[in-house]
Amino acid sequence: MKIGVIGGGQLGRMLSLAGTPLGMDFAFLDPAPDACAQALGEHIRADYSDQDHLRQLADEVDLVTFEFESVPAETVAFLSQFVPVYPSASALRIARDRWFEKSMFKELGIPTPAFADIQSQADLDAAAASIGLPAVLKTRTLGYDGKGQKVLRKAEDVAGAFAELGSVPCILEGFVPFTGEVSLVAVRARDGETRFYPLVHNTHENGILRLSVASSAHPLQALAEDYVGRVLDKLDYVGVLAFEFFEVDGGLKANEIAPRVHNSGHWTIEGSECSQFENHLRAVAGLPLGSTAKVGESAMLNFIGEVPPVDQVLAIADCHLHHYGKAFKAGRKVGHATLRSKDLATLKARIGEVEALIGKG
Repeated sequence: MKIGVIGGGQLGRMLSLAGTPLGMDFAFLDPAPDACAQALGEHIRADYSDQDHLRQLADEVDLVTFEFESVPAETVAFLSQFVPVYPSASALRIARDRWFEKSMFKELGIPTPAFADIQSQADLDAAAASIGLPAVLKTRTLGYDGKGQKVLRKAEDVAGAFAELGSVPCILEGFVPFTGEVSLVAVRARDGETRFYPLVHNTHENGILRLSVASSAHPLQALAEDYVGRVLDKLDYVGVLAFEFFEVDGGLKANEIAPRVHNSGHWTIEGSECSQFENHLRAVAGLPLGSTAKVGESAMLNFIGEVPPVDQVLAIADCHLHHYGKAFKAGRKVGHATLRSKDLATLKARIGEVEALIGKG
């Protein structure tokens, strides 16, 4: 089976690493000349709206998926005329647009921060007065890793903020006084079978995910599964989806969904019976889903900008290095380490050992 992937970044790279043992081959469509997944499959260098090359991809593969939600929904809709594409264009259209996304949460009875659609500075002024400050202004599409958003803490921050984000459609969200940030990675098969990984506690720095620690018997696991299941069924979703939540007053408020394999699920490569990458491929290919059970205590630590010395990372017990083969650049995810142990105290100690190496690359 040959899988087409829209996007050739590290997520596509890790999909290929998971699929190759299953007898799968890969083709990546990505405009970047240095797409890091190209070492693991065919690289079709073309823009995501280039219909000639999209048709070439469709002719070469058995099905198509995508590795990030910045892909236009129109691209997925075009491809689906010629080859199965999972997740669907309709699911992508909602998941990539924060207004559609939050509106769906509200419809499904999933708690969210207060939010408003922003099409102009006048809209922003009115919404800031109604929702109150602090609040977060985000572009409706394309923002990630802290990009495309601005925290508004006082009236002076509101003035000109719409233009500062490019005068594009935005959403204003009320600030949430959360006690923690968690995410749930789930996978849904073509026949609707759904499996959930354990809730993960996430730590961000400068808007970029730094650390994810998989939980054991989290008291909000069942609630998170309920909320995620509502979304998966609503979208008739196929594949892996990640749902980020805020922990608030003993419950959960929705932050956002990602219609793809997700950074906070990287721990599953060594930390679960079947990784999120393999399970995504199983789902889209119509294969039986794998177990999402944890293997001991597990965590993932991102390397931002540079990877520490390889020998020093590998000297840490039960530490697994994933180097993306990307040029080092400030603010860029260039690799990660997954860590395992039999108990949480040892895991935390090993996380500290890896953190001590950051900046020594």
